[in-house]
Amino acid sequence: MEIIKGGVTAAKGFMAASCEANIKYKDRTDMAFVYSKEPAVCAGTFTTNVVKAACVKWDMQIVKSGEPMQAVVINSGIANAATGKEGFDACEATAKAVEKEMGVPYKTVAVASTGVIGMQLPVDKLSAGVSKMSKVLSDSLEAGTEASKAIMTTDTVNKEIAVTFDISGKKVTLGGMSKGSGMIHPNMCTMLAFLCTDLKIEKSLLQEAVSEVVADTFNMITVDGDTSTNDTLLIMANGLAENDAITSKNSDYESFKEALSYVCEYLAKKMAADGEGASKLFEAQVVNAKSKEDAKTLSRAIVGSNLSKAAIFGCDANFGRFLCAMGYSGAQFDEEDVELFFKSKNGELEVFHKGSPVDFDEEKALEIMKCDAVTVYVDMHEGDASATAWGCDLTYDYVKINADYRS
Repeated sequence: MEIIKGGVTAAKGFMAASCEANIKYKDRTDMAFVYSKEPAVCAGTFTTNVVKAACVKWDMQIVKSGEPMQAVVINSGIANAATGKEGFDACEATAKAVEKEMGVPYKTVAVASTGVIGMQLPVDKLSAGVSKMSKVLSDSLEAGTEASKAIMTTDTVNKEIAVTFDISGKKVTLGGMSKGSGMIHPNMCTMLAFLCTDLKIEKSLLQEAVSEVVADTFNMITVDGDTSTNDTLLIMANGLAENDAITSKNSDYESFKEALSYVCEYLAKKMAADGEGASKLFEAQVVNAKSKEDAKTLSRAIVGSNLSKAAIFGCDANFGRFLCAMGYSGAQFDEEDVELFFKSKNGELEVFHKGSPVDFDEEKALEIMKCDAVTVYVDMHEGDASATAWGCDLTYDYVKINADYRS
């Protein structure tokens, strides 16, 4: 596998565009269009929130239908959630605008939205945006990058990645983009993400691979404990790499899963580090747990605790915050088996050893914790399972950002 430049336009046959549609923002691009020159096999994962945005319901229909997908239109600023029939009609109108401009069936067009809940989308602006973008679709890497910027809301940086890997002697490319900064909590994929590959693969295997990888990547991040109404991950595979089709879980399937896992973990960590108001990436590694489920539960509890997040922000090596979170997580363990360390590029330090605090150097702890990425490493000494979760610190700016989000 090789990391290359680009995002959603890196793979063969994919194009993108973006524009200023003035849906909510008045000074930046706020619509993006991703298009496959050929109909693509698709898969997806969606929010587990009972309150699902209209666009989520629309996309779930496409993924479950077994029909191909050929385009995705995304807007930022308004979430199109809690909008009733009018919101669903806006999805259909957007898809039909693509059908009019590009000549593809509207039921192959996915839509996605992010932003304020409870506001209706201006359909006229959506249709005008589709018309504008359809005329400037491009397969350039720059077009993909600009699309990744257009889907941002409170994100401070755009998020994109692309890789190549070999399948059946053919070079295959996988690229993607995502957005996510607030309302991020592990309960599906906790944001918007769009992946494009020229791989040829059976739909059921594509869905299985995505579902498994999401469980260990996007589902292992948290910013604020809020699971959005709009969480969506979509992948299109158009087959233009001309590899032998993947129809079983063979070595080619595993190679694809490895690349998919890398891309999803990269985007997930980028979102965790870009949490609203965040100054640090906060990672929890739990090793030698009794089960994978326990390891996941423990690591997510550590990064999800507000007290843990505040300690990371304050560079406070208060290991009690992290042990407490582990204790109420629901996983059963013996604290007298536990070892806890702080790690960063400035070194590592054990602070708790099998039931007792360690007399550690506070200055060394401060040096480790002041880095922009800090890891809490926990050895459970109870088995051989491990898991990693990602989050961010909790700063004053998180409240400031969310206190006036609609403004």
